[in-house]
Amino acid sequence: MKNILRIITLISFVSLTACESFLGDNENPNQATEATPELVLPNALVNTANLLYSFNSNAMWINGNTVNAGGYGGFGSVVTYNYTTSSYATLWTDAYDDLVNYHYIETESADDPLLAYSNAIAKIMIAYDYHMLVDVYGDVPYTEALQGTDNVTPKYDSQTAIYQDLVAKLNAAIDIIHNTENANAIGSGDVMFGGDMEEWMRFANTLKLRLLIRMADAEETSSFAATEFASFDTDLGFISDDAMVNPGYIATDNKQNPYWNAFHSDAAGSLAGQGRSRIPSIYTFSFYNGDKILDQGRGAATYRAFPADTPVGQLGELNNNPAALSSQTAWYVGTGTGANASNTIGLLKGRTAGVPLMLEAEAHFLLAEAYMKGYLSGDDQAAFNAGVLASYQYLYEDISGATSSDWDPETDFELYQEDNPGNYLVNYELAASPAQKLEAIITQKYIAYNFINAQETWSEFRRTGYPTIVEGSSNPERTFASLLSNSTRTDELPVRYLYSNTEFQLNGGNVPTGINQFTSLIFWQPQ
Repeated sequence: MKNILRIITLISFVSLTACESFLGDNENPNQATEATPELVLPNALVNTANLLYSFNSNAMWINGNTVNAGGYGGFGSVVTYNYTTSSYATLWTDAYDDLVNYHYIETESADDPLLAYSNAIAKIMIAYDYHMLVDVYGDVPYTEALQGTDNVTPKYDSQTAIYQDLVAKLNAAIDIIHNTENANAIGSGDVMFGGDMEEWMRFANTLKLRLLIRMADAEETSSFAATEFASFDTDLGFISDDAMVNPGYIATDNKQNPYWNAFHSDAAGSLAGQGRSRIPSIYTFSFYNGDKILDQGRGAATYRAFPADTPVGQLGELNNNPAALSSQTAWYVGTGTGANASNTIGLLKGRTAGVPLMLEAEAHFLLAEAYMKGYLSGDDQAAFNAGVLASYQYLYEDISGATSSDWDPETDFELYQEDNPGNYLVNYELAASPAQKLEAIITQKYIAYNFINAQETWSEFRRTGYPTIVEGSSNPERTFASLLSNSTRTDELPVRYLYSNTEFQLNGGNVPTGINQFTSLIFWQPQ
């Protein structure tokens, strides 16, 4: 690998939001040195947490989790969907910046058996980052990407070929972990699983399941997925706890939990801008307040002043949406304001809380769908119920990961089922068809990932059409499409982002042409 890539990696290593207090001090800060894979890994994982935050916060505008608060304007393409090549452009550059780090780790560790675990983790996280890129852009640079000055104008690869290679990369990572005995332990440099390679293997297996389910119904990839499912090793397991990144966040600017920093307050206690300018949507809120589903437990753990006084609105309503709460964001349920805010349960647990890259709940919902469709053998109803319960458990955990003594996930899950008699979206055994079963699974995934991973639930909506909306409706309980949408689609929504303006400036000869945010589908979206 050329020196330019090492220089880029080292620059990102010391300059991005994972600061030196998370990673250890350099011996000589005035003299550039080569970073070892073990030293780059924690920074790369923290950057992935920041990257998911960016993908999530942008997708929340589209999938209904957030809308514009009253008293704020200037939302532009956020509410019209008239995207340009500048819209969400930092997703592209930030994703490839993060991929540079993982590519460096993978390359530098490839020929050293002692670094086999670093190599496996890099492969897994390359798959994690790349599939998010494909899910919003389609074809992207892959086989010729990340080569620094060796190739500054990489070609764009087919999105289906990329997905297939990502599965192969995950298979290779799983094989490395499963068959390696004498590699160096990762230890504290692993800020997600603390060096537990069994957890990494289960995470890779779960991510692989996510990708294969995407591929299974797509004409171009269905046979590939069927072959992979035929040899899928379920005995390796799936994540049985939430995959959390925490490098040791502290109550200092740029070193605290990125969601807290963006939606609650900075280290000095000033209310964050997104906490003032965004409120929950009426559509998403209706899955908690009884309009669609009554969810007393998760509603109270998700929204401040639930249910009567939580400010909610509709995307694109510029005149009548309520203002955000004056002293707290609507997603914080603790006590105290600003710098005096307490640690709590829910979504914004505290300044030093970890960032989930994947919830245990998703693993159960993926398995429920795989069982229901016959891709794997198992009990879909049991997996569905386990997924809903795991969602309660995550929300009821405090900043340390312990379930608060004031909250009982099992009891509240039972209450949830009792409060919604006859509703197959809650009581899975009432679903009378495969379509209803899939709707229940994806709707509960939408609820579990509310505010946490809108990137994933927007992808699932585009793939399945769930949770259900009424196309063309102006009723905010029936659709999350903006009132000011300029989409040409019957659902009045976009289906993707446009390629970044930096690509047209630096790699214009290879950027696919004719791309439209309303008509250019990702391969797994039905026509």
